[in-house]
Amino acid sequence: MQRRFGNLDDTWPAGLGRRLGAMLYDSFLVAAIWLLVTTLHLVVVRLVLGLPAEQVGAGLGQVISLRLLLLTSAFAFFAFFWVRGGMTLGMQAWRLRVQTLDGRSITLAQSLVRFLVGGLSLAAFGLGYLWILFDAERRSWSDIASGTRVVVLPRPQRRR
Repeated sequence: MQRRFGNLDDTWPAGLGRRLGAMLYDSFLVAAIWLLVTTLHLVVVRLVLGLPAEQVGAGLGQVISLRLLLLTSAFAFFAFFWVRGGMTLGMQAWRLRVQTLDGRSITLAQSLVRFLVGGLSLAAFGLGYLWILFDAERRSWSDIASGTRVVVLPRPQRRR
């Protein structure tokens, strides 16, 4: 179920710098997840399947299964945070939120589109993210394809 975010008038479109900062933070988290997934894959290959050390990673099945696990775990990380509250941990640090055009949390389908188009954007030498510099609404290819937008949240007010 999508939730409606408040304070929509206090947000503005996120620029490239903030997005890159959040991406850097999240890349460290995804790398940690990938280390864990790779370790678990290695344990399964060695202990459950009983392959000797010299055969680990030699078969096409092992390579494909590990790559699929890495891709799936990265998507699960982003989808969980985007659908749940609109912010990954890196986005929280940079006060960013992804939301629908009418200010709701995004769906799982939208997060899949964002993830896949984001990968294509990076594969195209970052052109999908550089697009933010030329788009009047500061949208990346992921935003355009998924019908979402990334906004900057205002600083929380201090209590006196």
